[in-house]
Amino acid sequence: MFNYIKGIIEEINMTYIVIENNNIGYEINASSNTIADVRVGKEAKIYTKLIVREDDLTICGFSTKEELKMFELLTSVSKIGPKVGLAILSFSTPAKLGAFILSDDIANLSKAPGVGKKTAERIILELKDKIDKDSVAFEPTLFSEKPILVSQDEAVEALIALGYSPMESKEAVQNCKKDGLNTEDIIKKSLAYLMTK
Repeated sequence: MFNYIKGIIEEINMTYIVIENNNIGYEINASSNTIADVRVGKEAKIYTKLIVREDDLTICGFSTKEELKMFELLTSVSKIGPKVGLAILSFSTPAKLGAFILSDDIANLSKAPGVGKKTAERIILELKDKIDKDSVAFEPTLFSEKPILVSQDEAVEALIALGYSPMESKEAVQNCKKDGLNTEDIIKKSLAYLMTK
């Protein structure tokens, strides 16, 4: 029904954002990655997926087409609904999720909220042939050209574990990342950044 909504971000919460378009405020459920990409008072373009149920209409939104595509793939798997799909996308980027699926990485995939070993196995089984092999980011041991992406995600997860919100953690890491820095250095710089805010 909706391809995307473009407007001003009026409100940001832990699990959703409110975007105003033509004097209508749309409440859009989103992953922590998308939430971290938007700012209150700034214009944003959010790609959307309308979820229709008997007693409810919900809009899920994504800052990139890649995240929307991964959400559609994840929710096509049996027993994975929109909430779990968004939780998985909050756990990792579409590129890394694609790498987990293509490399049969049940251990990493099962760490996502709402995903146990059996669900991880089902995701891999049902999606392995549907993942775009050119848009994935493997771990350094498998694909050495993408180490900064892994360090970034590990740093964000470490900051969240220290009590910072996903939005705060991602913003800090984005501001402090530099090529050549290891995870520990990124975490230190990000903590210093957060303490000055």
